[in-house]
Amino acid sequence: MEVASSLSRSISGHFKDAMAGGGRALLHAARLALDIALPTLCVSCREPVDGEGVCAACWARLSFIAPPYCPRLGIPFVYDPGPDMLSMEAIASPPAYQRARAAVRYDDVARTLVHGLKYQDRTDLAPAMGRWMARAGRELLDGADMLIPVPLHWGRAWRRRYNQSGALARVIARRSGVAVKGDVLQRVRATEQQIGLSRAQRATNVQGAFKVPPDRQCELQGRRVVLIDDVLTSGATADACARALLRAKAAQVDLLVFARVVDSR
Repeated sequence: MEVASSLSRSISGHFKDAMAGGGRALLHAARLALDIALPTLCVSCREPVDGEGVCAACWARLSFIAPPYCPRLGIPFVYDPGPDMLSMEAIASPPAYQRARAAVRYDDVARTLVHGLKYQDRTDLAPAMGRWMARAGRELLDGADMLIPVPLHWGRAWRRRYNQSGALARVIARRSGVAVKGDVLQRVRATEQQIGLSRAQRATNVQGAFKVPPDRQCELQGRRVVLIDDVLTSGATADACARALLRAKAAQVDLLVFARVVDSR
């Protein structure tokens, strides 16, 4: 009786394994057929592309930021002015965050990528964008204690269903080993879209919009934080976030973004 029972269990196990293997094979075949029928298109030019979401031609049009650049704000210099030379922006209006780095300039292709991730549910773009950010922000990530994505207000997060900065932060965390703390910083007040506002209006719009809950402040004391966002324009949002984190006794706040606006002059 025991032999029969053991044989029955063995046959049943092999049957289940075969069914599972067959199921995985069918799923793989279905995905392959779907990829052939509906190939991934380049988010910029809509040509078929393999995996990354950006074709080779559009990738070549991305303007990656590399040295020489301002050591404080990461603004690229036209020529190398020498070590530790700050940009005029960093001298005239230093931000609350210590250093900023960006992977690319905010040009046409970068704008399309950002809008695809933010507004068109193109979460498949996050791995490539986050990988480029991790490379651009190596010096910020080295020795950092945590990554904090710029938070959305709960109403906007509910409508959008995900935070694009959080999606980028998770990719960077896997590349760098620095943990994401997505709920330490909160947006406590809904704000208008920053698009179309002047620099002064942007600063007023986000004033008092971010806060670290009292019961989470102990996690920040003496810690080095890297703030994660998709785009740096005037810097008002990042500055407001950094001030909230520093009020909670963070030792230092740096900023890492995918793209930043660079004055063409």
